[in-house]
Amino acid sequence: MKVLGIMLLLLIVVILSSQPGITEDFDDRTSFICWEEKCLAKISLDSVNTVNAPTFHSVESCRLTCGKHGNLLPLPTIANLGKKLVQIDLSNMKLLAGGSPEVKAYLRSIFEIFRQNLKTECGGNAISPSNMSVYVVINVHDKEVKLDRHTNESYKLAVTQEPGRVYVTIYAETAFGARHALETLSQLTSRVNYDNSCSIYIISANIEDKPVFKHRGILIDTSRHFIPVRDLERTLGAMAANKLNVLHWHATDSHSFPLLLSKIPLLARLGAYSGNETYTESDIKHLVEYAKLRGIRILMEIDSPAHASNGWQFGNKAAMGNLVLCRNHHPWEEACMQPPCGQLNPANPNVYNVLGLIYKNLQELIPTDDMFHMGGDEVAYSCWEGSSEVKDYMLTKGYALNDSGFKALWAEFHNRALKAWDNAIGHSNTKIILWTSDLTDPNNIGTYLDKDRFIIEAWTSQTDPVPHRLLKMGYEVIYASVDAWYLDHGFNGGQSHSWKDVYDNRIPRVPKVLGGEAALWSEIVDSNNLDTRLWPRAAALAERLWSNPNSPPEDATYRLMETRNRLIRRGVQVSEILPEWCYLNEGRC
Repeated sequence: MKVLGIMLLLLIVVILSSQPGITEDFDDRTSFICWEEKCLAKISLDSVNTVNAPTFHSVESCRLTCGKHGNLLPLPTIANLGKKLVQIDLSNMKLLAGGSPEVKAYLRSIFEIFRQNLKTECGGNAISPSNMSVYVVINVHDKEVKLDRHTNESYKLAVTQEPGRVYVTIYAETAFGARHALETLSQLTSRVNYDNSCSIYIISANIEDKPVFKHRGILIDTSRHFIPVRDLERTLGAMAANKLNVLHWHATDSHSFPLLLSKIPLLARLGAYSGNETYTESDIKHLVEYAKLRGIRILMEIDSPAHASNGWQFGNKAAMGNLVLCRNHHPWEEACMQPPCGQLNPANPNVYNVLGLIYKNLQELIPTDDMFHMGGDEVAYSCWEGSSEVKDYMLTKGYALNDSGFKALWAEFHNRALKAWDNAIGHSNTKIILWTSDLTDPNNIGTYLDKDRFIIEAWTSQTDPVPHRLLKMGYEVIYASVDAWYLDHGFNGGQSHSWKDVYDNRIPRVPKVLGGEAALWSEIVDSNNLDTRLWPRAAALAERLWSNPNSPPEDATYRLMETRNRLIRRGVQVSEILPEWCYLNEGRC
């Protein structure tokens, strides 16, 4: 009986496998329909009448045409998308660029990056030929290619389909607006892979777009762990895909000084973890240009006067006196907020001379006329209080040896560092960014720091009134909300913040608010987990800062999923946010 049962089961399998509907059902696994403006796997819809529903061979193609916003993220200001997919071939795509010679050279470069991204997204498969010609016409008004916090990033994009050809017309005030337009254009394409070939499709569209906030950034810390150049490149590429425009490079801290600067090389020779864990001047120049081609500027931070230690110990041997105090002090709790300890010596004039050399060197590598970050948080008075040199200096200045006196000393440090910056670069037009601290508290800041020179980056909670009070006092503010946009939290203490937490954090839309940043401190981050800590949460930040929609996070879920897949196709490791079945069956989870 047992043998007979097995034979009967095998017979049933053979009969079923020979029926005409079985192969067709299997193909349904790769077929998707647009039903009630949602994309659903055809195989999951036995109980739904889908006779008249459009069918697609990939969920990406389905979402491109199904619903109002397709796969666009961040949401554009105004977008009207077509419904017809036409196949294109990158070899039949031509650029017609208008503008100054400098602009044209930039446009040719970003066009090649755009085409390479589309090619990369095909996963190495041969791109299926198409007779459809694509003409990309770009006109840019501004004759320069200069990216700063005042740069106009708006653009207009139109994609029209005609028999045998597709016209893409882009108009932008600046080359960077045109770059963003090409990034949007890439989101108007989809792929279908079959038998080691990749077919690329595009839809028609009319889009007018500009960002709500000028400053849309990610902070990367390269002091706690060294982050290799290739990883920073990959991060810049992912930022560009989401129209983030500032890489806040927290390059140095008390842990290490990895910048190998020709004007003061001892800082890296004594402060880097090893000779292989430094950024040369060539590396820095390369990253600046790499970022610029992706619409991103690098905002360098040299943290001071606290968070400075290893690398600064050469002062006495160089006849410059004590440049740093409390270096690697043990136990650390006595002299700093976090190990290893170290604070610059505000009483030593050579500290400002060395800072001036750093600033001049960096200005040659990263032309920065508008903004520079000097850190400025978590000063431990106990470190300075333990130095007779500092206390004697305070007495000569008339500063009391108490909290008030140490605040005055702290403010003097920043104003002398500002003077060193101005002297190094030859003008006084740069805005200096400082973190929120006791010194920048609204009850103190007006006494010490000029609102016309200092911008405050607020790492306060979402409900903290400090940023609002600073805005009322006339200070410009950048938000880095600690309870939403600190992406190391949950792994290094504190509560983890999901992409929905990131998306839900809304900042005031007023002129003095420059924008915001997601901060990834690297105490427990290195090359192996950099991507997954950043993405896709930083993409949620990108939409919040670009278009700042009033809609809830749920409205962005499937667009964020398509952004995730796009980043993965481009070589970025991105954390998952949904079970795959839910991704393939929108609105059913």
